[in-house]
Amino acid sequence: MTDLDALRSRWQRTLLATREGGGHPDPRLYADDLLRRWAEPQRRYHTTEHLRAVLDHVDVLEEYADDPDAVRLAAWFHDAVYQPDRSTNEERSARLAERALPEAGVPQRTTAEVARLVRLTVGHATEPGDANGAVLCDADLAILAAAPHEYAAYTAAVRQEYGFVPDEAFREGRAAVLRGLLDLPRLFRTPYGQREWEATARWNIGAELELLGA
Repeated sequence: MTDLDALRSRWQRTLLATREGGGHPDPRLYADDLLRRWAEPQRRYHTTEHLRAVLDHVDVLEEYADDPDAVRLAAWFHDAVYQPDRSTNEERSARLAERALPEAGVPQRTTAEVARLVRLTVGHATEPGDANGAVLCDADLAILAAAPHEYAAYTAAVRQEYGFVPDEAFREGRAAVLRGLLDLPRLFRTPYGQREWEATARWNIGAELELLGA
């Protein structure tokens, strides 16, 4: 069970580190709104537990980021809008950040970077030298390198989120996504991710593909 009070504290620390000036609304208002979104009933994998895990992984990788707090804010917003049957989640999440963060006191340059990072999670494709993007994408994809029982729980939760999709169509779609990942020259962009997660993630993906084929 995710500790919601701990998440609220993490949000407040990050927001206070990035906002400018005074007279802004209570940071807790934004934390509560975001946490309500992450706890919506249609979610099975993209939950507050996923949010916590991504934030934890950003903490592990923060030395590689140019602006770790912008990456943390992007983690909070990257799946803030989430409907499994829609392809506009990242764009709508980015727009939410663009509305909420200036109101909360975050300067425009940081807001723009957060929105860019959120949009980047559509395909997790980063350009060379994009340090913030590398950290967020690696943190978001770190589940691929989970221990076998955690990976199995992840795949089961993803299937539940897409429960409206018939089995055959889901297997075909999921397999296409996994093959696309394996075709990438690297799943992870940070030195830590490449060293600690790459091999395990590729093994997990290969094993899942075999199960889908079966």
